[in-house]
Amino acid sequence: MDIAAGYGIRIEAVISTHVHADHRSGERALAARTNAGLYLHRSAELAYPFTPLDDGAEISLGNVVVRVMHTPGHTLESISLLVTDRARADEPWLVLTGDTLFVGDVGRPDFGGEDAGRQLFASLQRLLALPDHVEVYPAHIAGSPCGRAMSAKPSSTIGFERRHNTALQHAGADGFVRALFEGLPPKPPGFAETVAANRRG
Repeated sequence: MDIAAGYGIRIEAVISTHVHADHRSGERALAARTNAGLYLHRSAELAYPFTPLDDGAEISLGNVVVRVMHTPGHTLESISLLVTDRARADEPWLVLTGDTLFVGDVGRPDFGGEDAGRQLFASLQRLLALPDHVEVYPAHIAGSPCGRAMSAKPSSTIGFERRHNTALQHAGADGFVRALFEGLPPKPPGFAETVAANRRG
């Protein structure tokens, strides 16, 4: 809120890419304190009201348009947010990938249900179909338990990840899923409790 005030801008939308397991989320409090809309994917199971988003939905903020890409796999409700600044161009500029695509890695699939590995593969194919120049901003960098081999670099591009992200170098879904689950460390303690707390708000 202080950063927004320092730039003379108003927070109009609070969007969460998914229900988090590694920290207590503050999006509900932020939305309440700023009188902003709170948005998550329609499939998010929460005990409090939010504005549901579907794949392809757009949120317009002046010249900036945020388009929702439903990218399940890490969780069922995971979304990525494709951002276009129409003052610059009509093509997308960056994508906020949440816990779906990291710099150098992909999200853990073991929060997303039985078919999570294949869902994650399909979601990543959608992201990799974006132009090479699109900048990638994930929700975590190295040190987070939500991935295994993510870089400490906070951003990348679709083109660089397509060529150099080792988790993406599998020709088909079967090979991707096998590699994804091989040697996957157990879920850290407390994750289930944190998810439950975030669902309650």
